[in-house]
Amino acid sequence: MRVLILDLDTLRPDHLGCYGYHRDTSPNIDRIAAEGVRFDNYYCSDAPCLPARAALVSGQFGIHTGVIGHGGTAADMRLEGEPRSFRSTFSMNNLWMTFRKAGFKTASVNPFAERHSAWWFNAGFNETLNTGKGGMESAEEVTPTVMSWLDRNAKDDNWLLHINYWDPHTPYRAPAEFGNPFADEPLPAWMTPEIIEQDRKRCGGHGAWEVGMWNDQVPPQFQARHMGQIRDMADWRRMIDGYDCGIRFMDGHIGQLLDKLEAEGVLDDTAILVTSDHGEDLGELNCYGEHGLSDYITHRIPMIVRWPGLRQGQVDNGFHYNLDLAPTVADLLGVKPFPGWQGRSYAPALREGADCGHEYLVLGQSCHGAMRSVRFGDYLYIRVIHDFFHLYPREMLFNVVEDPHETRNLVDERPDLAAQGARLLVNWHEDRMAAIPDGIDPIWTVMREGGPFHSKGVLPRYCERLEATGRGEWVAELKKRHPRDGK
Repeated sequence: MRVLILDLDTLRPDHLGCYGYHRDTSPNIDRIAAEGVRFDNYYCSDAPCLPARAALVSGQFGIHTGVIGHGGTAADMRLEGEPRSFRSTFSMNNLWMTFRKAGFKTASVNPFAERHSAWWFNAGFNETLNTGKGGMESAEEVTPTVMSWLDRNAKDDNWLLHINYWDPHTPYRAPAEFGNPFADEPLPAWMTPEIIEQDRKRCGGHGAWEVGMWNDQVPPQFQARHMGQIRDMADWRRMIDGYDCGIRFMDGHIGQLLDKLEAEGVLDDTAILVTSDHGEDLGELNCYGEHGLSDYITHRIPMIVRWPGLRQGQVDNGFHYNLDLAPTVADLLGVKPFPGWQGRSYAPALREGADCGHEYLVLGQSCHGAMRSVRFGDYLYIRVIHDFFHLYPREMLFNVVEDPHETRNLVDERPDLAAQGARLLVNWHEDRMAAIPDGIDPIWTVMREGGPFHSKGVLPRYCERLEATGRGEWVAELKKRHPRDGK
């Protein structure tokens, strides 16, 4: 058989038709979902892109791999140390090597390893093709490389091809000639002028005043789709349309791949997996066009599995991590799983629709802010260590089934549920720490090294911007909460 993995950066599932979105962003992805199993509660254990893909390929939480940041010590895998053999344990027991053990030729088209100096991501691939722009590619720059590979290999048996598209990632970049098929379509109903007005009074990275994270600058080449501020609903429409156009443009290229596989006569024999590294906040918690929180929107990702001979047109509602994929692949391919993997196979859900999800999930973010969260029942509990200069409370609790856009913090109304989330987090943390040889939690390494990479050293100049934009009322509290950052 053949396996195609579509690794679609920054893709939130609720902007796909097959997940219920009202806009026609994803006809080809929807076609894949109709022929497979759609997972509705699928999450990256660690966010954003570098930590997420470290968990994906290692089958382990970031607290174990050490990769939870975008710079400093926490951007590198932990050294295996004295037990390391001629080859590292990781190099022989990662996701891609699982396919190799099953007799597959493995290949990838991706710029990710170079983008983050994450060369371990390529371990297990027989062939890697770097599209060369470090994630700034648009789909029309990726697809020709994929087509060339398929010209040479499509008819062969037993191959895995991993493809990394980046179009939904900021800055939104669908070519101008693509136009805007959503110009006259309704916006998602949850946003209001009142929310935007309130957000413009607040502070924090990637807030309504600073879509560029700490300023409102937009590179000239992206001004057609991207913006520096969200002033009103018209600006928010530009953001939503820019994001959705990126998805639709990418989806058209996915359609080209499906047509190519069909023309080669191998589509029916090809398993197709559609997923992402993380989602994208589009105004939730005053975070616009970024993935810098440990919230529901950042961590929830699509997973669609179309696997010949397995269930079709089904929906799975169990809780799953992205790090569950390695044991699932091993299960499906008949490969002995690696004992060090920390995920759980969901192959039974694909074979017979069995409920095999986790009771709860623990999620983490340490690149922009530093937070961990717990997804349990209908709720998400967030524990804030570094607030990305948003002045979030230490604890937040949201009913993400009724309030997926996190507009109402229930901590004061439901202290019992907040306590339950905190207890689950403490229990998980103690279990994980007991299994770490050096006993060091990398989230505290991040804090010891000056804080999350994207927030390090920015507070003095950000306070100047707050004063200049009429929000100086927040400066004293920011400096009080972040005494080391304010120097």
